[in-house]
Amino acid sequence: MIIGVPKEIKPDEYRVGMVPDGVERLVNAGHTVLIETSAGRGALVTDEDYEAAGAKIIPSANEIYNSAEMIVKVKEPQPQEYSIIKSGQIVFTYFHFAASKELTTAMIDSGAACVAYETIQSTDGSLPLLTPMSEVAGRMAIQEGAKYLERPMEGRGILLAGVPGVAPATVLILGAGIVGANAARIAAGLGANVVVMDVDLNKLRHMEDVMPANVTTLYSNKSNILAILPHADLVVGAVLRRGARTPLLITKDMLKLMKTRSVIVDVAADQGGVVETSRPTTHGHPVFVEDDIVHYCVTNMPGAVAGTSTYALTNATAKYVLRLANLGLKQAIYDDPEIKLGLNIANGKVTLQEIADLFGLPYVTPESAVN
Repeated sequence: MIIGVPKEIKPDEYRVGMVPDGVERLVNAGHTVLIETSAGRGALVTDEDYEAAGAKIIPSANEIYNSAEMIVKVKEPQPQEYSIIKSGQIVFTYFHFAASKELTTAMIDSGAACVAYETIQSTDGSLPLLTPMSEVAGRMAIQEGAKYLERPMEGRGILLAGVPGVAPATVLILGAGIVGANAARIAAGLGANVVVMDVDLNKLRHMEDVMPANVTTLYSNKSNILAILPHADLVVGAVLRRGARTPLLITKDMLKLMKTRSVIVDVAADQGGVVETSRPTTHGHPVFVEDDIVHYCVTNMPGAVAGTSTYALTNATAKYVLRLANLGLKQAIYDDPEIKLGLNIANGKVTLQEIADLFGLPYVTPESAVN
């Protein structure tokens, strides 16, 4: 199979869909890998590194898309890429279709097979290609939240950890999954008072077992959120619903309860966000202030630390790229239940029930779509 890796063009996205080790594995298995010129620059991977691993360097994205049977990316196709995606081509990337009907419609119209990192699911229910980026985003959420609490950044002007004689900040984390657990670990390590909420009692029990004494768990419901919001200096939205829109947990009216210039880091912004006032932002313009609350809603947070996140991501994606290349899409759908769950759209048909329900579109099984 011919696998193409284009340069990412989403604003401030520095990751790349494949590193040289992945190229070498594919080439050794008899496949051809095409890398767009300078695709790895943001992660400090050179064209020479790729060539040494056996890749062919291609000067333009158009040539990559025209030649490749499978495209391996990091972020969802951008509008300027819609027209160059071919019918029957496999596109393997993060899609987050629930956040964009425009993207969903464009991919249906393209006729491509869209395999989404975020819906590939293991037999134990885990999401192996979302986990590494969730770990990065959870840790970054506290790093960014602490920065934007600084007064020059429009925040409250407080130190997350406090100092002797001055209380530390209070951090509210909505969600006790991978993002929430990593955010809680970093916030607690800095000395903040941390409250973690979730509707899954087993996750909360696990947090109680592994977290230090400055982490408190609460069941997530409206009354508990209303009780904690007035005390929170930093709120982290860390809720995920596989393939679906994130539930709204904080309404615009509830912002009035929060401290002036407290900070919200809505990690779930790429799935719609947990806060009604959230809207997607970029690393170039990461925050906005609404109702005197600082909102950080960057939809590709790990892109800022590409030197870490590229390798974390490709460590997880490489084996699935190899399976798709070795088996082809149809056989992979029949042989590999994890990849089957990753197929969201194929041949103009929606193969993920959550997306079909959200946008009122017909649903077909993955098997039907690839036959």
